[in-house]
This record gives sequence, C-alpha cells and structure tokens, in this order.
Amino acid sequence: MELKLKIYNTFKRKKEVFKPIKKGEVSIYTCGPTVYDFAHIGNLRTYIFEDVLVRALKTLGFKVKRVLNITDVGHLTDDEDAGEDKVEKSAKKAKKTARQIAIYFEKQFMLDMTKLNIEKATFTPRASDFIPEMIKFIQKLEVKKYTYLTSDGVYFDSTRVPNYDQLAKIDIKGLEEGKRVTVNKEKKHKTDFALWKFSPKNSKRQMEWESPWSPSGRDKVKGFPGWHIECSVLAQKFLGDKFDIHCGGVDHISVHHTNEIAQSYALTKKIPAVYWFLNQWIFVLWF
Repeated sequence: MELKLKIYNTFKRKKEVFKPIKKGEVSIYTCGPTVYDFAHIGNLRTYIFEDVLVRALKTLGFKVKRVLNITDVGHLTDDEDAGEDKVEKSAKKAKKTARQIAIYFEKQFMLDMTKLNIEKATFTPRASDFIPEMIKFIQKLEVKKYTYLTSDGVYFDSTRVPNYDQLAKIDIKGLEEGKRVTVNKEKKHKTDFALWKFSPKNSKRQMEWESPWSPSGRDKVKGFPGWHIECSVLAQKFLGDKFDIHCGGVDHISVHHTNEIAQSYALTKKIPAVYWFLNQWIFVLWF
C-alpha cells in the first residue's frame, strides 16, 4: 500500500495530499534567519517544524533539495520600508562591522541547528552575495512597469497584481497605514513595498551597492535591497520559477510572504510554491 503524506497548505487553508512537481523529488525554500542577534526558541521552532517535514519526506523515499537563505542585509527594524537595518544597528551597538556581526551570528545560528540535530539544507545562500541577481530581477519588473521611483527607493506597485492578498486574505480597503509600520507618504498605495532602498542622504551605510537607480536631484546614489526581494531571487536561482514547498512562520504571511508572491508572480505569472507550510507561534503560559 502506498503511503501518502497530508500537509496543511496555508495558501488553500486546508489539508492536502502532497504531490510533488517532479516524481520522487521535493524542492523546499525556507525563510532563514536575519543574522543580527542570537536566535530564540520562537525562531528555531520554524526549522524544527521544517525538519520534521523533511524527515517524513525522506522516510517516504523522496529526494529533498532545500534552500535556507541567510538575511544579512535589508531587513529593517519595522519589518517593512522604514527604520534602521537590523544588522547595521547591531554592528553599531557592538562597535563591529556589519560583516563581522553577520558572520558571527550566522555561525551561532548554525551551531544551534547542529545542537538541535536539524539536518543541513542543501544550499544556505547569503543575501549579500546575490546583489547583481536582485538588481536584474528588479530591472525586469521595471520593464514590465511594476515599479516606480520615490526619494528613498524603488517601489513595487501592488495594485498591478491580481489577488494581491490571496495568501494573507487581508482587508486592503480597511487597512490603516501607519498602524503597523511607519507611514511613507510617497507610496502610491498602502500595500506597495520597497524593492531597493537608497542609502540616506549625508550618511554612509556599511553595506551598500551601486545600482541603475537614483532619486531626483541625487546622482549615483548607492543603496541596498528591500527585504522581500532576496527570497524571490534566491528561490528562483536555486529551485526555479515553481517549487514544491515554502516554509516559514505565520508572522510573515501579511507582509513578507504576500509581497514575495506578488513580485514573483509579476515576473513569472506563477505562484512560486505549490504548498505554503507555515508554522504557528509558540505560546508561553505563565502561572
């Protein structure tokens, strides 16, 4: 008798029998850590959750290819388009370089994964190693007219994508901008998001790169990628336009995963993953 695996697909909001795109093989992308501090148990729950899935798939005879990205640039303190880069903020506090901080906490994260007996991913790419690929991805979106320029970066026009809220199922009309994130008055729509951010005027970031874009009145301004672009780019590079399973936490549904789907769909006309296998929060009871 053939054994079947059922998983809860957050995208469909129901359990489904898992069927891989390619017989006998499974491709998985997992949102990895932002390496600015030690991982806490809530962070690590995502990877324990995924590890159980991976072991089950291997037990059923599947060959598993996994990508776990390392976010070492672009994740801002309010999880969207404003605030300070978490890695650079940590570096300033510790009086270290951003690179030193990122490498140190990446190593600590990997040690934690080993202690928890979590199997290693096939690929663990760092975001900062793929800036040219991110720029090319944004340029392709620009050609398709999904982007626009503001004084602080290149933004994605979320209204150009049909069913933008299909994963999060958020009430866009009732969304109060500024309640969850810092207000940006230059955004055309509440749900638009940054693909590329310009380095602030009269200041220099430690991690910044040249790009084809500059704001009005400023020439050859360096910048850095938005948080969401790395996952679309790295998933596409290592797994292709369409892969089997996307793992991560439910806290990323409303912003990160929704925007990741939007920018990937804009370029490929495909939802990047078939199954969205997202873990819930850890709840601590105090007595």
